[in-house]
Amino acid sequence: MRHPHTRTTRRRVVGALTAALLCAGGLAAPALAAPAQEPAAPALADGLALTPPMGFNNWNSTHCRADFDEAMVKGIADLFIDKGLRDAGYQYVNLDDCWALPDRDANGKLVPDPARFPNGIKAVADYVHAKGLKLGIYTSAGTKTCNSAGFPGALGHEESDAQQFADWGVDYLKYDNCNNLGVDARTRYRTMRDALKAASARTGRPIVYSICEWGENKPWEWASDVGHLWRTTGDISDSWSSMLSILKQNLPLAPYAGPGHWNDPDMLEVGNGGMTDTEYRSHFSLWSVMAAPLLIGTDLRKASQATYDILGNKEVIAVDQDPLGKQGTVVSSAGGRWVVAKEMKDGSRAVALFNESGTAQRIATSASAVGLPDADAYTLRDLWQHRGYNTAGTIAATVPAHGTVLLRVAADPDWAARPPAVELGLDGSPLLVAGAPATLTSTVTDLGRTPARQVSVSLTGPQGWSVRPTSATTAAALATGRSLSTGWRLTTPAGTPTGSYGLTLEARYRSPSGQRVTSTLALTASVVLPPPSGTSYLSDLPWLSATSGWGPVERDTSNGESAAGDGNPLSIGGVTYAKGLGVHALSELSFYTGKACEKITADVGVDDEKGAKGTVAFEIWADGTKAASTGVLTNAQPAQPVTADVSGAQVVRLVVSDGGDGVDSDHADWADARLSC
Repeated sequence: MRHPHTRTTRRRVVGALTAALLCAGGLAAPALAAPAQEPAAPALADGLALTPPMGFNNWNSTHCRADFDEAMVKGIADLFIDKGLRDAGYQYVNLDDCWALPDRDANGKLVPDPARFPNGIKAVADYVHAKGLKLGIYTSAGTKTCNSAGFPGALGHEESDAQQFADWGVDYLKYDNCNNLGVDARTRYRTMRDALKAASARTGRPIVYSICEWGENKPWEWASDVGHLWRTTGDISDSWSSMLSILKQNLPLAPYAGPGHWNDPDMLEVGNGGMTDTEYRSHFSLWSVMAAPLLIGTDLRKASQATYDILGNKEVIAVDQDPLGKQGTVVSSAGGRWVVAKEMKDGSRAVALFNESGTAQRIATSASAVGLPDADAYTLRDLWQHRGYNTAGTIAATVPAHGTVLLRVAADPDWAARPPAVELGLDGSPLLVAGAPATLTSTVTDLGRTPARQVSVSLTGPQGWSVRPTSATTAAALATGRSLSTGWRLTTPAGTPTGSYGLTLEARYRSPSGQRVTSTLALTASVVLPPPSGTSYLSDLPWLSATSGWGPVERDTSNGESAAGDGNPLSIGGVTYAKGLGVHALSELSFYTGKACEKITADVGVDDEKGAKGTVAFEIWADGTKAASTGVLTNAQPAQPVTADVSGAQVVRLVVSDGGDGVDSDHADWADARLSC
């Protein structure tokens, strides 16, 4: 897989973040201009891929390593059955690059690698078909595939290769874009379309056609009569930044998706280890609400139960597979608090409340805002908790950092049979100094049309912490829109190590019919050190959180590549710096300043290690206020001095975004960065 800033691995990431990205609260969000006129129904109306394809592809977990072989493919097919994935909707077991020998035979035919596939591809297809599944294969619309070993591509061999695929029993073709000799993309992809159609006619083997040209030529504008799905972006990688960047590129393309013609934001990374389970649930939820193909990218032979729980959530899958085939659209996204709504065939709406930011956020919308008709009340089902409620119309939740609450909301005449939804919230700073008391306020709010009765609330922290209420923790009843507010005094033991700790807010109540309901909200509190007096280098201070688009944030070196500690001396415009922070866009660092600091200074720019490549923009935020920004900087520019007044801020954030042209080679330096307190 060719990563956004390297040319040494598999395939090129082309396709920038949408140029019209806005920065809301320091977090990039797409400017949602009026969408283009919705395309007509596709001419490629062959009854295939009427819902987004679901299955497995080996690339994200194996690349071209030796463990990609016949045994793996058969093992994945077995697990589809054993783990219930076939019953959940997963169909395709797809081979990516490296399945063939580098040379064709004397007749110009493709030759499966006998070391990987000693019995050939047809035998694998037969095994997969016997399980009630389908087999996919890969090649490129060029002279060679994307791997550096130079496996044969299909350019100039379309008819022969398509016939081989059909003869082997292949059901799905992923057609990449490498080594294409500059031949027009539409011509190349239409030629293979026609070859597949002819081969299918001769053999009776229909083949789903996946166009993988990375969004370079805007296939959403022309490919609905060419393929069944088309990649809208460069390759995904197993990182929060990559997933987020691709999400933002794919969301504005909703008008182009529908049955038999899908936007493809690339395969799933769920389970590969580069994100948290919370982030993977967001990944899976957001791909589903975008009606994206769901192609598992982790080696299921090694997957945890948590991974299977995410991939096998049938209620979330039902959102993706809804036969109406609508891609979700953005309702709002201010401050990284996203609401994405998807119209469903039964008239309901799937609603994703997605928190892009690094701290818990309240995200709210309404039934009318997501397109539901006026009604006395609505049913609201949480698709991860598998619980149903009624709401008077407000749709809201406190969503953890990088988390998503996925709901299905309907104007249902039987709404009164369900208990009222309640919203839990916790106000006050979750940043605690060991031994010093802090005050927090919890709220339990009835969102339902019916009252919540016998309401009680509790807040718990780690063992040894003192958590005491300072006001009432019970209420006889809460009417629609009314809240129980409770003050809490929280003290961590002196000497508590810095770091993140869990808090649990729990509400118990009864519905009017007497049904008992328990609702919980898991939150994170951080024990921090007071900022030091005087002037300090930021690279010498602990951060609250740190994200970087490729590899970790590096202290006193450049970003380097993906491994920790692989950076070089910080260098901007030929000037070398001994101190600073090296990052890769998209990046955000936060530091606790405790309202005790005055100023941040730094020399910023694109690091010299990528030559003439890279465009970035720097911002410094003091709590919710942008205190300084640079505009777009390129590698051709010397370091730019930046100074930010952060007086009175509890937290400062250092944000690096791309320059509007994607994240390719966006290595950025906060050189000589200092904090004065």
